[in-house]
Amino acid sequence: MNNYPQATRILVAIDCIIFGFDGKDIKLLLIKRNFEPEKGKWSLMGGFVNADEDLHDGAVRILYNLTGLKDIYVEQLETYGKADRDPGERTVSVVFFALINIDDHDSEAVKSHNASWITLDARPQLIFDHEQMVARAIEHLKYNAALHPIGFELLPERFTIPQLQKLYEAIYNIPIDRRNFSRKLLSTGLLIDTGYKNNNSTTKKATLYKLDAEKYKAKFHSFWNFMPDSMKSN
Repeated sequence: MNNYPQATRILVAIDCIIFGFDGKDIKLLLIKRNFEPEKGKWSLMGGFVNADEDLHDGAVRILYNLTGLKDIYVEQLETYGKADRDPGERTVSVVFFALINIDDHDSEAVKSHNASWITLDARPQLIFDHEQMVARAIEHLKYNAALHPIGFELLPERFTIPQLQKLYEAIYNIPIDRRNFSRKLLSTGLLIDTGYKNNNSTTKKATLYKLDAEKYKAKFHSFWNFMPDSMKSN
């Protein structure tokens, strides 16, 4: 049924910016396109919204198809709608931002989509306005990781304070004072000592912590300060 016969039909797409952390670097999951337009070039993972699905459901579907993961952190970021942004057809893109533990994804699904994990500094030129989308997502990650506990979404279930410190150093690309960072993290009350040590450590066995899921959910939107005071001006 077409109740708006005079209206112009416009495609609605979803583009997903997927960040992961490999223990050293923040990485972005990108695909090398084997289809037109822009075949052979790099882009974000995306797709069109189905007629019977909400935007968020569409993003969850696309993320699952690429990573094999459900129940991951995903939020709607921005909408891009310049008339000439897609040379194929007039398309409005709604961008979603996702964080995953890089070790949990389905590597076969990633390969089947011709996708690769690429460090932020080494990412290739992207098609359309995807580079603008990624730049905005990096800003969003940096801003929110300092104030809200979203960084934990990039870590395994059990982690050490040094692993968490490496994550934040990767996000902000600067060194962080170990003592100040450890003190700030432990003062949040978000960490639970598992009673286990990290046996993979080559130095002193660090304590393995896990996130207090109830406090995490209850206080997610509270404003924390995860970064040391000396970094506020950076």
